[in-house]
Order: sequence, then structure tokens, then C-alpha cells
Amino acid sequence: MATQPTTTTHSNRGPLIGGIILIVIGILALLSQLEILAGKGVYFVPALGVIFLAWGLLTRTFGLIIPGGILSGVGLGTVLLQGPLAGQNELAQGGAFLLVFAAGWVLIALLSKFTAESFQWWPLIPAGIMGLIGGLLMAGETGLQILKVIGYAWPLALIAAGAWIILRKRT
Repeated sequence: MATQPTTTTHSNRGPLIGGIILIVIGILALLSQLEILAGKGVYFVPALGVIFLAWGLLTRTFGLIIPGGILSGVGLGTVLLQGPLAGQNELAQGGAFLLVFAAGWVLIALLSKFTAESFQWWPLIPAGIMGLIGGLLMAGETGLQILKVIGYAWPLALIAAGAWIILRKRT
């Protein structure tokens, strides 16, 4: 009778890591409720993002990397707006927030190399759109004019694409 070899895989660590993550999140939430972390609440979302990223990397689970990248981008953007960028004009703040949020999406794509079966390029689509808009907002009046032109151009591009599909189908 042959015996099965025993192997320890990352799936065996999943429940342990998941339990630890839930405990850490619970402790942070409790400390926030008890106002022990008074004034530090702005760091909760980016900390949550880092927890999801670490959890995803440790268990090699791409599904955890997605909320990790999103929460990290939104959280870091919020920290910047309430900290170093607090005195900036609204365009600069909005542009910086979108650029940092876009970086979170790029992080999702990059970490897919370690957590997914193949490189996941799709997060680069929202990253590119947010990065473009963020960069144009930071460019000031010129960027706003370009955004205005894009605002008129993209519906026209959809109309043209729809017409092309219909005409191509008929021939």
C-alpha cells in the first residue's frame, strides 16, 4: 500500500492568515471606536489596503490583490489630500488623487505576476483613464480644455464605432 506524500501548500495557510487578518482589522476598528487612534482614522483605509495586498501575496490569491490595490490607491489619495496637499487648489488635489488611485490599479496588474496564472492587463485600462484625467487636471487650464474636447469626442467615437459595426455587417 502506497502512502501519500504530505505537502504543505499555501492553501493550508489560508485559514490561519485569514484569521490573523480578521483579528488585525478588528483590533484596528476597535481602537478607532475607542478613539485610541484619534486623528489617525485617515490611515485606516490604506492600512486595510496593505493588509489585503499582504494577504493576497502570502496566499497567492489574485482576488485579494484587487481590493488591496483599490483600497491602497483610495486610501493613499485621501491621506495626501488631508496632509501634504491640503492647501492646494481643487484641480491639483483632484489630479493628484486620480494619479494615486491609478497607481493602485497599476499595482494590481503588477502583482498579478505573483498571484495569477498569467499577467492581468485589464487593470491598466482604468489606471490609464484615471492617470490621463489626473494628469490633465494637474496641467491646469490647458488640461481642462483638452478634457472638454475629449468630453465631446468620446460620444462621437462611440457613434462612429456603432455605425462601422452596422455597415460592416451589411456588406
